Amino acid sequence: MNRRDFASLLGASLLLPTFSKASSLAREKPFDLHYAPHFGMFKNHAGPNELDQLQFMYDQGFTALEDNELMERPVALQEKIGEKLAKLNMKMGVFVIKFDGFFDKQTMTTGKKEWTDLFLASCRKAVETSKRVNAKWATVVPGNFTRELPMGIQTGHVIDNLKRAVEILEPAGLTMVLEPLSDNSDLFLRYSDQTYSICRAVDSPSCKILFDMYHMQRNEGNLIANMDKCWNEIGYLQIGDNPGRKEPTTGEVNYQNIFKHLKQKGYSGVLGMEHGNSKPGKEGELALIEAYRKSDV
Repeated sequence: MNRRDFASLLGASLLLPTFSKASSLAREKPFDLHYAPHFGMFKNHAGPNELDQLQFMYDQGFTALEDNELMERPVALQEKIGEKLAKLNMKMGVFVIKFDGFFDKQTMTTGKKEWTDLFLASCRKAVETSKRVNAKWATVVPGNFTRELPMGIQTGHVIDNLKRAVEILEPAGLTMVLEPLSDNSDLFLRYSDQTYSICRAVDSPSCKILFDMYHMQRNEGNLIANMDKCWNEIGYLQIGDNPGRKEPTTGEVNYQNIFKHLKQKGYSGVLGMEHGNSKPGKEGELALIEAYRKSDV
């Protein structure tokens, strides 16, 4: 290789983004909204350690974390995550209140005491988890339809369970956010207006809507209009493009317009990045970051 070729190669290399295992040389400009990645999203750059991944998120300009699996992590790790979040001044997004069956079995809709007891026990555990990471929101899914019961009776059973739950959550300042899903037709909670009516019936600051834009695009569309109609009962937002459930710019949803709308409304909460990476490896991680930079205008 001659000197001219070597100089050209060296110059080109200086233009490439440079990352250490856990952080970049200088923090990137923070995003305008509180987008919240999850663990594993940047493992190719940051490695397998959760705290290193959290540092990498911060260094790329992210200001929040979402961790559905938090309740299942060792208490010692929960505490370390909480300490790291506090040090970086990052917000904690949702974790999932999981109980036996979660959303793939008949649960709250049955009205059976066994499900109520399991759910309330998980709520008590969730309060303790939330204290370790300063969490303010936790996801709840009521479960499947109980086909032998009328819809109104099932809805009443769900409301009864949720009213019991807020007695535990409200004093702790923890809000359960109910998530309508699109995974299968057996799920009881599927639409934003349905979730809105349940939250109004429970009538507590600790029972709000988790408006996951991926699921709502699949189930009902008209995202901005439906979001606005339910706005007073929305406690948390999640992101995922459709089809594919990957980062913004990879599907049909115009997230640039949605993020602009949220800024105009003065939204200061967390937007969970509950989606996968459209491309593998480090290339995919960089593409994801660039997609958010492009959409966060």
